[in-house]
Amino acid sequence: MPDHRPATGPGAARPTILVVEDEAPLLTLLRYNLEKQGFRVEEAADGQEALLRIAEARPDLVLLDWMLPTLSGLEVCRQIRRRPDTRDLPVIMLTARTESQDAVRALDTGADDHIGKPFVMEALLARIRALLRRAAASAAPRQGTLAFAGLVMDQDARRVARNGRPLHLGPTEYRLLEFLLRHPRRVFSREQLLDAVWGRDIHVEPRTVDVHIRRLRRAINAPGEPDLIRTVRSAGYALDTEAAVG
Repeated sequence: MPDHRPATGPGAARPTILVVEDEAPLLTLLRYNLEKQGFRVEEAADGQEALLRIAEARPDLVLLDWMLPTLSGLEVCRQIRRRPDTRDLPVIMLTARTESQDAVRALDTGADDHIGKPFVMEALLARIRALLRRAAASAAPRQGTLAFAGLVMDQDARRVARNGRPLHLGPTEYRLLEFLLRHPRRVFSREQLLDAVWGRDIHVEPRTVDVHIRRLRRAINAPGEPDLIRTVRSAGYALDTEAAVG
């Protein structure tokens, strides 16, 4: 069986995961399994403590429970996304809420992924590894500038603007826009976007794409500006100057 643990040899940093969970038995279980996979683990038992720990030393990923004392996981995620220094911090939300609208709400708040309780530990670990790989790929230097219809992405500085107006994107929205900027006017299905942006090695529901497209629209379209994301019913999405179809 292949070893999926992060590299821990000389010169290889161990990714740090902040686990925000108030259930002691689950916290212990998560710490055991994460450390077994080679991760460093920090803990927080409530939302306020989580924000303090993130401010003191930014982790590589936050594993965030929805239901927390003092400050809910949703509010913690909102505050993470509001702060420039943590706007691109990967967040996976754990939730005992199983309604589909709750999953959408978690993503809408800014989580990169979500998983319901109870969960299979291997599935959670796979999602953590996949999100860390995507974050590392996004952080890698990529020379050049991508541009389309007033949208400009400086890949070296990781800055995006529209008509000179700076845009603030979460990590998933940044990758999604980067992919669309590389293929303007081409229509991609939800499944194609999932493979390109999220990766083939992780199961994410197609509706997740809709949530992140909605967040991307809010970020790039100011009042009075044309919507640059075209929706083609039963087909998918495209970065285009034409009106939506459907």
